[in-house]
Amino acid sequence: MNRLHPADYIVFLIYFVCVSAYGYYVYKRKTRNATGDSKDFFLAEGSLTWWAIGASLIASNISAEHFIGMSGSGFALGLAISTYEWMAAATLIIVAVFFIPIYLKNKIYTMPQFLARRYNDTVSTIMAVFWILVYVFVNLTSILYLGAIAITSISTIGFNWCIAGLIIFSIVVTLGGMKVIGYTDVVQVAVLLIGGLVTTYLALTLLAEKSGYAANVFTGLTLLREKAATHFHMIFTEDHPYHKDLPGLSVLIGGMWINNLAYWGCNQYIIQRALGADLKTARSGILFAAFIKLLIPVIAVLPGIAMYVLHQQGLFQQEMTNELGVLKPDHAYPTLMNLLPPGLKGVAFAALTAAIVASLAGKANSIATIFSLDIYKKFFNKNASEKTVVSTGRWAVILSLVIAGIVAPSLRSLDQAYQFIQEYVGFISPGVLAIFLMGLFWKRTTAAAALAGTLLTIPVSTILKFLPQWTHGAFPDYPFLDRMTITFCFIVAVMIIISLLTPKHENKSIPVEIDHRMFKVSPAFIVGAVVIVGILTGLYSTFW
Repeated sequence: MNRLHPADYIVFLIYFVCVSAYGYYVYKRKTRNATGDSKDFFLAEGSLTWWAIGASLIASNISAEHFIGMSGSGFALGLAISTYEWMAAATLIIVAVFFIPIYLKNKIYTMPQFLARRYNDTVSTIMAVFWILVYVFVNLTSILYLGAIAITSISTIGFNWCIAGLIIFSIVVTLGGMKVIGYTDVVQVAVLLIGGLVTTYLALTLLAEKSGYAANVFTGLTLLREKAATHFHMIFTEDHPYHKDLPGLSVLIGGMWINNLAYWGCNQYIIQRALGADLKTARSGILFAAFIKLLIPVIAVLPGIAMYVLHQQGLFQQEMTNELGVLKPDHAYPTLMNLLPPGLKGVAFAALTAAIVASLAGKANSIATIFSLDIYKKFFNKNASEKTVVSTGRWAVILSLVIAGIVAPSLRSLDQAYQFIQEYVGFISPGVLAIFLMGLFWKRTTAAAALAGTLLTIPVSTILKFLPQWTHGAFPDYPFLDRMTITFCFIVAVMIIISLLTPKHENKSIPVEIDHRMFKVSPAFIVGAVVIVGILTGLYSTFW
């Protein structure tokens, strides 16, 4: 039954009280010691430890789109969806070595600020508007939708009430600023990992039990490989039904890198966690996040594959369909949660809520940061006091979450929400990565080239997506990761041409300051990076 036991409510109440109390403690301590300026509110400048940065990176990234959406993709296409997580671990190493040192050296606090300093205000403002629109109408909206679907599936709470509750909880956490978010995220990550592992344990033991064996995790893993062999291929051939979602080697050498580098290296609500720290602390936190990333498929993908096997055996036929009888892969995780015994279901419920709220809070804070520092203060009130900027940021948090809550119900027609998020965020990712990489590592790049890249990314992505329909198949229908690769290469080529056509003496763009000694890393970082790469090599060689 989709009902929470009193024991579940008690567990959830304990979680809620602990997070709220700890957040209030951090907030009160912050107000005693902090300067109260915008950098402290938005960046928690200098006050986050490496483990808080790493946990906050994961908490901002992991949400219902992973628990619900990634499990749904695990049900539909298998372990290959883990590529997003495992490639992210490798990407984080690159970001820690090459991106973060430059941002910190040049005292960058927001991504639009970097664009304004490197190019001009026009490029910065256009991208600031793009980011805010994507964060509100894709990220916040999809997280609220998936979160509400999940909570409704395991309780008697209505869909709209779930959205309202998540918005209120997120606002409470976010209004305390980045320091409160960062340290409460440590609790949130611990809860979501524990709850996720509990659900994975249930899925594997249930599979073993329903297959006539003793309820054992390792037996469940063995049965998973035997009964869902097709779900354990990491690289899809062209004849695979989900090749368009994960197109062969493109997940290793093409669009997946563009997707991940843009997300982890040029994304405000990710990078923001490290921008207020020193280089050593930031790198340690990012490496810690990379290790956690390796674990995410265990708690997000394996339950979906287990539910696929159980469904193939004739179980949970009704639970995995909607009211029209259509199979919905995104029902996999909520169905498993409903099987948990009282108390443990409360832990899983708390984990899911922790993931949703932490991710909403992180994204809302970044929306507030970009709007307050890069739009409001720049165009509406250049002489705004620090108090006014922070107050504006708080109102931006409230407004963005309310708008996302109004839009969220419109996503009910989606099949795999995780793929929806990846595809439509991917409309701007190629352009974002192009203008950042060129701006960071090629001094000759001009503001005109960056403006062209900014304006071209959405039109080119749109044309590549819809031209096959407009031409009735005369134009190739590329997988969206391949479309990202084509768009990225096209934009880079255009930027190079425009930059080279501009005489050097007419290039008014200011290159970023780079000290190559910044790219040196500590022995401990090298060891951690080698371990991560070794694990990834082993995983891909095993499940190729």
